[in-house]
Amino acid sequence: KEHMSFTLIQQAEPRLHRSELAVPGSNPTFMEKSASSAADVIFLDLEDAVAPDDKEKARTNIIQALNDLDWGNKTMMIRINGLDTHYMYRDVVDIVEACPRLDMILIPKVGVPQDVYAIDVLVTQIEQAKKREKKIGFEVLIETALGMANVEAIAQSSKRLEAMSFGVADYAASTRARSTVIGGVNPDFSVLTDKDEAGNRQTHWQDPWLFAQNRMLVACRAYGLRPIDGPFGDFSDPDGYRSAAKRCAALGFEGKWAIHPSQIELANEVFTPSEAEVKKARRILEAMEEAAKAGRGAVSLDGRLIDIASIRMAEALIQKADAMSAK
Repeated sequence: KEHMSFTLIQQAEPRLHRSELAVPGSNPTFMEKSASSAADVIFLDLEDAVAPDDKEKARTNIIQALNDLDWGNKTMMIRINGLDTHYMYRDVVDIVEACPRLDMILIPKVGVPQDVYAIDVLVTQIEQAKKREKKIGFEVLIETALGMANVEAIAQSSKRLEAMSFGVADYAASTRARSTVIGGVNPDFSVLTDKDEAGNRQTHWQDPWLFAQNRMLVACRAYGLRPIDGPFGDFSDPDGYRSAAKRCAALGFEGKWAIHPSQIELANEVFTPSEAEVKKARRILEAMEEAAKAGRGAVSLDGRLIDIASIRMAEALIQKADAMSAK
């Protein structure tokens, strides 16, 4: 059915998602340590971080960790193996059946909306069979050319979908980009300025991932999902990480992966809204309330008109700020 331009898209369940920590399911010690970390979201990994021979053991480890460790108020997620492997169905069935604590599933290498539908069918059946109270949410990894080409359709693929992550390493491989550090920049991707009067030229580095990140971001914001930036490979370079995170935050991203515990704090710092932003959001809502009492429809604040979109954004920001102070 055709959407009119005044269609309001329902936003995904708002969860704090500044930092998303990747933890290999094959390493119980790392899982135990991660439970006391400051990460908003943790995914226990069954896919890339786990060797084929360790897949089954990782599954058992994850079930044990989800059931026995105290994860506090973190959002707990598993990254299942790809739909092109024979590990995937067991990942979903064994863990979703056995772990009431699980909040979300991270689906890797999503290329078409049908990929998400396939997992949705499986999860829906398990929830019904096990009478699960809590509905499992989905996050998808956009990490292939196919996934990026279909990103708008994927964004509308399931009611369970809450977030998308940009998986830069696989994306670079898929697009055959000449990549250096995972999620880093490349000196070849730069602009040489024309000569000035003295004949000098400058080189300005550019961000090779900007188009891809922006395209995924637009799909997320159009359809009410959380856009999350993926890994930054060099965890001995906090400045590089912070710079990459700030670029994404400036675009409108909500958080970024941490592939090492040292990156959690950096992500939380960059993606926490400033006091000034929160204060402004509260003022917008106050101005609205006053206008409603006075029976005025249109409201202006500091010489700018406030519309339904500004109210929604202000509410979302305050919800996040409240969640952070609760932490």
